[in-house]
Amino acid sequence: MANDFNQQVIDEFRANGGKVGGMFEGAPLVLLTTTGRKSGKQVTTPVMYLKDGERVIVIASYAGADHHPAWYHNLVANPEITAEIGSETYHGKAEVVEGEERDRLFARMVEQAPGFAEYQKKTERRIPVVALDLQPA
Repeated sequence: MANDFNQQVIDEFRANGGKVGGMFEGAPLVLLTTTGRKSGKQVTTPVMYLKDGERVIVIASYAGADHHPAWYHNLVANPEITAEIGSETYHGKAEVVEGEERDRLFARMVEQAPGFAEYQKKTERRIPVVALDLQPA
């Protein structure tokens, strides 16, 4: 089950200062905590990220599924988020990036992790790109 898998990644991340093994070994991961748009509960999801200046960029690929991941819907409804990178925790605001900037950032993520190009090929939807503006907690 995906939630069990995510929880294992989250536990390993927190136990090892942001480092994990398996399929995410060596990948830049952020633990993104959003507020559930229906439940109102805090939900944490491990997501690959890309640095863009001071911002952290995440891609709502959902491995190429035909619908957006729950965390994306959550942050659209409530853009106040918490992010864990390494052993640091940040508070911030999420903003969906559109147009040429979206395309530029998506292309940069594909350079870093080519699998994102495959995810886009698998779905008709335009995979969203989200910028996180973070401040130390």
